[in-house]
Amino acid sequence: MLSPDPFVESDIPSDSPPVLGPTSDSIVGGLGTPDGAPAVVVSASVPLLMPRDGRLAPLTDPLALTRLANALVASGVHTPVALDAERASGYRYSARAYLVQLRREDVGSVLLDPIALGDLAPLQPALSQSEWVLHAASQDLACLAEAGLKPHSLFDTELAGRLAGLPRVGLGPLVEQMLGLSLEKGHGAADWSIRPLPEDWLIYAALDVEVLIELRDAMSEELARQDKSEWAAQEFAALVSAPPTPARIDPWRRTSGIHKIRDRRALAIIRELWTSRDEMARKRDIAPHRVLPDSAIAAAAAAAPTDLPTLLKLPVFSGRMQRRQADRWMFAISRALQLPEVDLPPVHLASDGPPPVSRWKDKNPEAAARMAAAREALSALSAQVNTPLENLVAPELVRRAVWTGSDSLADVEQCLLSGNARAWQIALTAPLIRLANSTAVAGQVNSPPISQ
Repeated sequence: MLSPDPFVESDIPSDSPPVLGPTSDSIVGGLGTPDGAPAVVVSASVPLLMPRDGRLAPLTDPLALTRLANALVASGVHTPVALDAERASGYRYSARAYLVQLRREDVGSVLLDPIALGDLAPLQPALSQSEWVLHAASQDLACLAEAGLKPHSLFDTELAGRLAGLPRVGLGPLVEQMLGLSLEKGHGAADWSIRPLPEDWLIYAALDVEVLIELRDAMSEELARQDKSEWAAQEFAALVSAPPTPARIDPWRRTSGIHKIRDRRALAIIRELWTSRDEMARKRDIAPHRVLPDSAIAAAAAAAPTDLPTLLKLPVFSGRMQRRQADRWMFAISRALQLPEVDLPPVHLASDGPPPVSRWKDKNPEAAARMAAAREALSALSAQVNTPLENLVAPELVRRAVWTGSDSLADVEQCLLSGNARAWQIALTAPLIRLANSTAVAGQVNSPPISQ
């Protein structure tokens, strides 16, 4: 979930083919609406209940995968392909894909079981030159790459919806707004690692790519109508070329409830318990919170028990499941309690970036005034171009550029560029940030205080 203020760091069945779009009088103004507002479907939507290709069983035979790859190559390697992936987030430690959905108009829809197949690399030559159409691509690209699939180009319908300023950008709302169709949701957060997968889950999965190509075409028209096609092209190219996400420093610091801990010894207990839990979760491929919830780790850190009976009196640890692992957890706590002072973790990690914005008024009033001016100008720009501010420019880049206070346009542009801002973003926002840096003076800008 996005922070309420982007400048403030956050802690935290029918077998008949479906109708593929609404009638022309279902659209307010249509795609040619001159007022710049997105097209909106207002008539009753048509429910999508069954894929056009009927009920599908997941493909599990490597020979059948090879035949599919040959069919895709034979019918054209440049044809757009819709893709989606289902994981088992919240159930499994890994973020691998447990089902991959593919649809191309020439071959229809296919469900692929990467677990049974081993990987999907045989499809890579057939798909590498196609435009991939995904919804919220950043969520699926990593697990698709793990399965052996990487795009050459893509179109992200969710990101397109954000750039177009649509109020709701989930797949269901976008399909309903742009195509006049309704998708039943409900299995996205399910445990897709189970076998066999229930039939209603498979129908749900197939429908996720059923009209994704049609949605892509509608979104492309909407972006063109708003003169944002180039913005989208740069954003999609950035997704394709983005390097793997680097490993997080001290990931144990993401433990829920840790913000209440200010004692270094207690932080060491959190670190040791988190590490022990992570080792077990990884080995068993179970989501960490199912091994030991964060609340139990935080409670143990606050209590700092020195023996097993005391530990077993704490909530969660007194339960039957945790009692079986009590020796493991007590051993982790004992390690933390025996650490010399010099090896205890610091309360805060050193950062090369600016301090939290909430502290600027005290640390640097001039920077706080510049941020107020920049926020006002960028918010006005967001409203003007009808695109969320966080998509216009990453809030962290704004903080860095404003904190430096440079009134050189070249400096501001370089700051944004070094943070991987795209050319369209720099062109729109750098002049406003430079102006805020050059004109804002402490005390001149009246705006609500910036809170964490």
